[in-house]
Amino acid sequence: MPRQHHYSAGCPLHFITASTYRRVPLLDSPRFRQRFLETLDQLRTEFAFRLVGYVLMPEHFHLLVWPSKAHSPSRIVGSLKQRTARYIIENLKESKEPWCRGMLNRIVLPESVHDESTYRVWQRRFYDFNVWSESKRLEKLQYMHGNPVKRRLVESPAEWPWSSWRFYHLSDASVLAMDRIP
Repeated sequence: MPRQHHYSAGCPLHFITASTYRRVPLLDSPRFRQRFLETLDQLRTEFAFRLVGYVLMPEHFHLLVWPSKAHSPSRIVGSLKQRTARYIIENLKESKEPWCRGMLNRIVLPESVHDESTYRVWQRRFYDFNVWSESKRLEKLQYMHGNPVKRRLVESPAEWPWSSWRFYHLSDASVLAMDRIP
């Protein structure tokens, strides 16, 4: 499969999707979801990007980000995936819980993969869509917020605390505050 080229020059807003390796539901863990959001918030400060929206699903995430000129979406996502993967693998390896052992077994790389790693948390690539209009921004936010309902994890977006829906509709920034765009 040919590699997708990302052209981000001149486009401030990016809709990003990334999945776990083999679509393993690692983000079913509240501890891993919390660490993911903490890491995302740290990177927002470190890389000076704006976070406009997000949703965490059991095996993937969506972000709506406005990167600074100094840091590309690839650098943001790469750092997010690297830091969260390290945390997740360490925790899975240390735990004796059956769920953790099972998840660890599901993310073992096959012997045919010539890699120095034993485990993989995230798929290597991610999807980056340039958002050029206000209507497309609203469409992507609605898509993200509706994702848990579409997947039948909840009946209403208000019931899913792992998205920016509560920030936009209830002015609730208790999980993670969003950045307003100019």
